[in-house]
Amino acid sequence: MSGVARIRASIDYQLQPISTMKHLLTLAAFAAASLTPLCAQTTRILSPDGLTYLDVKLSDGRLSYSAGYRSILKAKKKGAKADTLDVPVLLESPLGVYTNVADFSKDLTLVETVHPEGTIKHSYHLRQGKQSEVNSEENGFGLVLTTPEAKKGGVLMTVQFSVFNNNIAYRYRFLQGGETGSIVVTGEASGFRLPTTATAFICPQSDPMIGWKRTKPSYEEGYIWDEPATTRSQYGHGWTFPCLFRIPSSALVSGGLPTANDSWLLISETGVSSNYCGSHLSDATPDGLFTIAFPMEGENNGFGSTGAQLGLGNCKTNGNDNVTGFTPWRTITFGPSLKPIVETTITWDVVEPLYEPSIDYKGSRNTWSWILWQDASINYDDQVKFIDLAASLGWEGCLIDGGWYEHIGRKGMEKLFAYCKQKGVRPWVWYNSNGGWNDAPQCARQCMHNSIVRKQEMKWLQKHGVAGIKVDFFPGDKQETMRLYEGLLSDANDYGIQVICHGCTLPRGWERMYPNYCSSEAVLASENLYFSQGFCDMEARHACLHPFVRNTTASMEYGGTVLQKRLHREPDKGNTRRTSDIFELATAIAFQSSGQNFALTPRNLTEQPQLEIDFMKQVPTTWDETRFIEGYPGRYIVMARRHANQWYLIAMNAESAAKTITLSPSLVLNGFPVENITLLHDGPDGQTPQQSTVTPDKKGRITLTLQPQCAAVLF
Repeated sequence: MSGVARIRASIDYQLQPISTMKHLLTLAAFAAASLTPLCAQTTRILSPDGLTYLDVKLSDGRLSYSAGYRSILKAKKKGAKADTLDVPVLLESPLGVYTNVADFSKDLTLVETVHPEGTIKHSYHLRQGKQSEVNSEENGFGLVLTTPEAKKGGVLMTVQFSVFNNNIAYRYRFLQGGETGSIVVTGEASGFRLPTTATAFICPQSDPMIGWKRTKPSYEEGYIWDEPATTRSQYGHGWTFPCLFRIPSSALVSGGLPTANDSWLLISETGVSSNYCGSHLSDATPDGLFTIAFPMEGENNGFGSTGAQLGLGNCKTNGNDNVTGFTPWRTITFGPSLKPIVETTITWDVVEPLYEPSIDYKGSRNTWSWILWQDASINYDDQVKFIDLAASLGWEGCLIDGGWYEHIGRKGMEKLFAYCKQKGVRPWVWYNSNGGWNDAPQCARQCMHNSIVRKQEMKWLQKHGVAGIKVDFFPGDKQETMRLYEGLLSDANDYGIQVICHGCTLPRGWERMYPNYCSSEAVLASENLYFSQGFCDMEARHACLHPFVRNTTASMEYGGTVLQKRLHREPDKGNTRRTSDIFELATAIAFQSSGQNFALTPRNLTEQPQLEIDFMKQVPTTWDETRFIEGYPGRYIVMARRHANQWYLIAMNAESAAKTITLSPSLVLNGFPVENITLLHDGPDGQTPQQSTVTPDKKGRITLTLQPQCAAVLF
């Protein structure tokens, strides 16, 4: 479906006038009763498979919603139709937006209902995500509302709901019905109410303008692990997206029966562009209500509004009116297992590309001196060593990190670019985003902060064959900063340059919106292994958390796979890595990013067993399919990714005791080999890497025993 057709079909649908204000809905039935009136003012929308439900309610001028999934009960008699039981995951939660025109959270009246004529199908290609060919379906529904105050300015608010299998997304749009052509959003009533028994795997939003060189929030805080969801955040500002919650099976469902399994819920947002600010979740109230929280005043060195400025489109759909007045999507993924969480594509299903790629962008495996050799390595001779390393591994790129402007200079960089070309390696170059929003001193500064200087710099990079840039130290979530991200990405595309963001916010649908976008950090990443032994001690636990939370909604530029036992340029200095070598190889699969900056060094070519180097020579960074098999956040994970016809299955154990796992890979992964499977694993000592060939038993099973902080890789 084309972008225009997608917008018309799933955003505005076909406006259906109603004749009475007494009922929330007067809609024709569609999509096999996917829209079902429950009572006078509540409507239920079901997903295409009928197992995910959304209830929308308008009562006393306030709009709310709740959601969950339908558990299929065993039929009482053979051949009888099975009943379903509602499992509420999201309890009644408020909707609404605060603006300078009106408070759209109260005194709401219904103007029109909007809906498509049937199920909407999405089919698209995602070059740099966890699945390359995506086919999904939704049932949609929308409301057009106003308030007495809003009527004076002729402004209407729509709320659009999209219900996918195991996923729900909603957003607002403001429409011009009079002379008011712009609106300022100052906040949202949008909420997410969880059962009070829920526990959380979430990361706190930090104070602004604190930390090293006043660079926070850099979205690099530590998580709470399976703690009560009502826990107060460390700084008192709430929680960074995405947020994962576990709802224990003891939570009651319809009929007073407990569920058989824990329920899992992931909350995030997508579709954030220059037209809005980024947001996060507030701390929860004692009864489990989280609400959307906007950026803090101090972000971006105090510059820019904490709200959002929107231009309004006309009420009628014509021309480009559809691109104006929208907020981002709030996304909710849930189910009776973690499979829908790890495999979700909702982040990209509801957005569209904002421009066409200027070239055919490719994934890249990059060497990177800074992670273990640090600042002193940003010199000409050391960079030659890492360019040579990339060439030896057959990798596509080499990242030249911060400090090059001072210690190598432009003439030296041009020599390095020429050397890269000679060796068949594409260079990537680090930049400081800074214009005036923090005190980070690393060079190159003042090259990416506005379009004029940025285009001059990118013209130079393009001339010398640079594949991409890594831009660091962004200043928060204000709309002003979102404009910086969008301008940077758009300008880079004009010159055929990919972009990695570091010290930055969560990317929200950007893999699809910006075709030259590569990945973002937005996590406590591998550099902390060098800086902290405590982080090394926790590495396995973090690695078994990120595929469930941070990396499930967006590409993650972690920069890992450390094969040295000591994290330093010298072999007998630095922090000690606790994980096994095979565990580190598995992270190359677990952490998804189309541009991976790996932590290998020249020593690895001679010090590591050849099986490890051979694996790293072949490991891809772009994926056609991702499948979750089993696991628990922060404890262990078994998952698989497919590149072309090759599956890579990993099992990682972060627990303090050995773990035995029995798998049937060929039964759950279409195309996985049924015999002569290559297995990389750790010996009984948990440290000696081994390679063997295994064949499943007659029932297709393979049994693995993983020592603590160890892993296995099968392909």
